Amino acid sequence: MAVALSGLLFACSASAGKLAIVIDDFGYRPQQENQVLQMPNAISVAVLPTAPHAREMATKAHQHGHEVLIHLPMAPLSKQPLERDTLQPEMSADEIARIIHNAVANVPYAVGMNNHMGSKMTSSLSGMQKVMQVLDHYSFYFLDSMTIGNSQATRAAAGTRVKVIKRRVFLDDNQNEAEIRKQFNRAVHLAQRNGSAIAIGHPHPSTVRVLQQMLPNLPADVTLVRPSQLLNEPQSSPANPVPVPVPPKTAPKPRNPFRGVAVCRLPQPLTPVPATRALEVITESVAQSPLVKKIVSLF
Repeated sequence: MAVALSGLLFACSASAGKLAIVIDDFGYRPQQENQVLQMPNAISVAVLPTAPHAREMATKAHQHGHEVLIHLPMAPLSKQPLERDTLQPEMSADEIARIIHNAVANVPYAVGMNNHMGSKMTSSLSGMQKVMQVLDHYSFYFLDSMTIGNSQATRAAAGTRVKVIKRRVFLDDNQNEAEIRKQFNRAVHLAQRNGSAIAIGHPHPSTVRVLQQMLPNLPADVTLVRPSQLLNEPQSSPANPVPVPVPPKTAPKPRNPFRGVAVCRLPQPLTPVPATRALEVITESVAQSPLVKKIVSLF
């Protein structure tokens, strides 16, 4: 019985939702960033390579056991002030390689990269192909911040060894703590429903406070992981409201000689069952089975 229960526990653990949280814009605000580094080391950080404290904070993050990414500035479609060495689609492959080489030098211990802004750059297939060729040389993965819906990052990585993963939730587009909590819970729900989710936040005081409050209370069926642990997980688009498909007005008739039978549809979706409750039900069922009772009686 102990062996059976151990197997069940392992199965439930393996099916737990995986949640990765990345804190962007590291290198400018050491006070808040040091607070992030006191959080569970599965929290990952993305460091701006031209920030004044880039090397210091990347080194500290690594020493605290956090995964480090390069938060590389990429050109947006909107007009706004840009970081030095912001990638542009029209740059030559050599220029892009030079900028990424300098970024790697400024952000030690990095194992991946994600885009800072970048709606113009990431929507350019030719531009992102040049980026992926360089990342292939460094064996980096790419976390697509999905600042634009038609990002070409995944297509651009074809033919390279670069694996692309995608952000699902922005925690703090609105820096109101209630809104950040709402987005945090949304990320948790997506991890439970889809098996994994990636959320991106920033070292704002409000974000730090919410994470300090909510991380200790993660549901039992959600595990905090690093982005690199999701490289082989199925990827999908960011968590925006999904339109409900409109069924056709008249369903096609079954085409068989027996006229077929109508499909029985549920009046409403079934309520998801948490892994912890599922484990309780299975354990009770196993314990009450005649075979298990017989085995127990022999001992």
